[in-house]
Amino acid sequence: MEKSYIWSLPTRVFHALFALFILLAFLSAEDEWLNYHAIIGYAVLILVFYRICWGFFGPKYSLFKDFPLGKKNVKEFLNHIFEEKQKYVGHNPLASYVMISMFIVAIFIIISGALTFGIQEGKGIFSFLNDSFFKKMELFEELHEFLSNLLIALIIAHLCGIFADRFLHKKQETLNSIVSGYKITSENESIKLNIYQKMFSLLMFIFFIGFIIFNIYNPKNILLASKYEAIDYTTQNELFVKECASCHTLYPPFVLPKKSWELIMADLENHFGDDASLDVESNKNILAFLLKNSAENSTMESSFKFLQSIKNQDIIAMSQTKYWEKTHKDLPKEIFDNEKIKSKTNCKACHSDIEKGLIEDENIKNPLN
Repeated sequence: MEKSYIWSLPTRVFHALFALFILLAFLSAEDEWLNYHAIIGYAVLILVFYRICWGFFGPKYSLFKDFPLGKKNVKEFLNHIFEEKQKYVGHNPLASYVMISMFIVAIFIIISGALTFGIQEGKGIFSFLNDSFFKKMELFEELHEFLSNLLIALIIAHLCGIFADRFLHKKQETLNSIVSGYKITSENESIKLNIYQKMFSLLMFIFFIGFIIFNIYNPKNILLASKYEAIDYTTQNELFVKECASCHTLYPPFVLPKKSWELIMADLENHFGDDASLDVESNKNILAFLLKNSAENSTMESSFKFLQSIKNQDIIAMSQTKYWEKTHKDLPKEIFDNEKIKSKTNCKACHSDIEKGLIEDENIKNPLN
């Protein structure tokens, strides 16, 4: 038995980065981290692209043509799985299928994620689909989550295979080879990279690092930029700003449906405990503006979710909706009693861009920090 160099440095670096960035993708799958989640997703796509290329002109054992696929190989492997000596120097048949499945699923996860990012958030390269498909945003989100769970299952299968091999075929040092590159084989079967393989790997690594740095410091590039722009409501309807923002947060019209605005404007004498009465003409002016820009006429995620939550109910406050409760359920109730916030109605305390007609996740601030 000899120690053979099976996994090259580029292969091992890819493996480590792929595992790390898959982990980061799952950890960053929260609303306030969505931009970073998207960057990580695209970074994984670069890694998968590299590995696919490597599978066609990389060294032996990394090549797809060396993967022992097929029913015959699987059957033979299972029949001899408990034997210490194994003929597979690189991936065994089951590991080969799991690896290929992981790459394919990862690609579909990234595609579905980019579609969800564009349709639901109005961001990235598919933001142009927001207008047409925003009502289907939950379908794309569910597909993305399903594929992500499928990847978890494949990762678990991969880890089970590694540890099973560790106990069943301990002498081959398969687990150690993931770090060292060396594996115990029946004869010297070491690989060696040529200059083209080395150059390709180096250039791809530089591109990968550069891609991450560029996106972190340029969040408004085509992969992350939002289709939504800040709104100056003063230029759109000065009366709306004057009458509404003088007492409380200037709530964008898109956060409530037409029925809610009609109920509010019809009972300004009892406006949440205050008399906010307006003359008839002013009332008509503001109501027309609110109806024109209500949740029904917006493709924003928050508009769609509030609309779904309210439906045909007589609700006139966002904080009375199940959607608001769901998105704020992790906040301690005492936070709204704090002097800096005071009330659930003080949205601008945390949503710094709400009075500009935006509710972007990355602009949510905790005023208590």
